[in-house]
Amino acid sequence: MVVLAGCQGLPPVDAPGDAAAASGLGDAIIVQMDDESLDASPAADRTLSPQQSVRLAIRRDARIQAALVGVRLALIDAKQARLLPNPILNVSWRFPEGGGTSIFETTITGDLMAVLTKPGQISAADSRLRAAAATAVATVLDVIAEVQESYASAQSIEAEVALIESRRVLIQRQRDVADARFKAGQGLMLDTLTLDAQRVALTVELSQRRLERTEQRLTLARLIGEPSGSADWQLDPWQVPVPVKANEAAWLKAALANRPEIRSRVWELAALGDEVALAEFAAFEGSDLGPHAEHDSSWVVGPDVTTPVPIFDFGQQHKAKAEALRLKARYELTQFRREVIEQVRRAYAAHAVSRAALEQAQNELLPLQEKRRDQAELAYRSGDADLATLLLAESDLQETRERLVELQEKVTVAMLKLERAVGGAGIARTVESPTTLPVTTGRE
Repeated sequence: MVVLAGCQGLPPVDAPGDAAAASGLGDAIIVQMDDESLDASPAADRTLSPQQSVRLAIRRDARIQAALVGVRLALIDAKQARLLPNPILNVSWRFPEGGGTSIFETTITGDLMAVLTKPGQISAADSRLRAAAATAVATVLDVIAEVQESYASAQSIEAEVALIESRRVLIQRQRDVADARFKAGQGLMLDTLTLDAQRVALTVELSQRRLERTEQRLTLARLIGEPSGSADWQLDPWQVPVPVKANEAAWLKAALANRPEIRSRVWELAALGDEVALAEFAAFEGSDLGPHAEHDSSWVVGPDVTTPVPIFDFGQQHKAKAEALRLKARYELTQFRREVIEQVRRAYAAHAVSRAALEQAQNELLPLQEKRRDQAELAYRSGDADLATLLLAESDLQETRERLVELQEKVTVAMLKLERAVGGAGIARTVESPTTLPVTTGRE
């Protein structure tokens, strides 16, 4: 029965498939890099959507490839655990003093404990294989989240640059009006100087935002495997995520059931449990069993057993260490589950609050500020209001527009964090559509 245990099949593990399902990409293919080139060939089409950036990243990111190699290493260990130890052949030939019949001895021995502990070794290796696969899925989700957040930041900075450029055009237009009023004797030179100062200040701010845009695009270029590329893509316009329908409890339940990091820790805990059982044999490590044959005048054959005598070391420390490692893993698993709950609740709250603020600012505050600015400009042109009134209205409108961009980014990032906290966009869809139940794997 022990020998047959070494022939049992490997557990079904498909890290790329699990990652594709968890991320919601479905048909995404995670391929192995053929070389270690720093830059992938850029596409001829210089448009880059969020979906394209994610697909490029999961094909090119070295962290994902390293995680998949980790799965391969665990698979090698699982296969090795199924192999029985090679027997050891010992041959002795002795010549009696003074001549006579030589004595011939031969012994074939095998590691007895390696055979007896084979089922436990296989179980532990299989658990670590599953843990490595879950870790690879978590790595894929981390890379996807980083790319998506980087893309959202690039979109946000792009929108801010556009706002500053449009405001600079507006300030130039107002400056021309102020200059015309001054020349007509209806205004002050101070108005023109004030608007000139505003225009220069916006130019300085614009240069800083353009630098931020370049830096963010370079980060995105690295993430999609083109660190030396031009990073001059045309990005998609903002698409604010739809409101979340499921309640917090549903998100928490899905996260605890589907987070790959939890599954990885659960499988590692299972492997440590197998090692606790294997520690029972620690006192007998080095035991050998096999046939012994001796030839003098005739052949004599019989069994040969070699085993330690547990007088001083009963293996109690090996077992105590294995139990301590398992207990440590249990505490770490509990701590991580608590952190997952916090991550989900933080992201859920951030999404709800940010979305409410975005809707109020978009539907109420922005129309009011635009109306106020238009009225202030009409009053300034007619001479019924001074420049300070117009600039204050313009400043408040600009601040509102920038706030809208910030809120759009916060809503987007909060949703991305919520999807990551629950175990990927694919799992998030099952939370929002209860008719589709999430598929969980793991062992408690």
